[in-house]
Amino acid sequence: MEKSFTHIEAGRARMVDISEKNDVSRLARAAGEIVLSAETLEKIRTGTVEKGNVFATARVAAVLAVKKTPETIPMCHQIPITGIDVDFEIGEEAVSAVVEVRTVGKTGVEMEALTGVSSALLTVWDMVKSAEKDETGNYPHTLIRNIRVLEKLKGKA
Repeated sequence: MEKSFTHIEAGRARMVDISEKNDVSRLARAAGEIVLSAETLEKIRTGTVEKGNVFATARVAAVLAVKKTPETIPMCHQIPITGIDVDFEIGEEAVSAVVEVRTVGKTGVEMEALTGVSSALLTVWDMVKSAEKDETGNYPHTLIRNIRVLEKLKGKA
């Protein structure tokens, strides 16, 4: 079975018409991680990052990003967001973020979850960038990776 692109018609990008779809409860969970130095991870762990609470700031950034997804991804619909959960975990070499987004609507929320994860991880980077810079002002080891959809559910979740 050949897959088709729903957002392309006659070679042009378009927003898919979802007006005939029923409202259904939907959920998407996305994850990603940012690789940081051991020293930076310890500063996050002990709450000694100069700019403040890294996870509190990144959590707010994720929520705002989820709510503004249609403003940054052109073919995303404006849909009612009914819930957002953002969790972080500090590992041996990275901070991982998981964003879960819920709605009751006509289309899924995976782009919103991915956008939330991306913004959360970028905010972590911004909060710790002074600790991550090398002597030239660059970030040779800091890295965002593995941004992906973990789960997408439609119907009773």
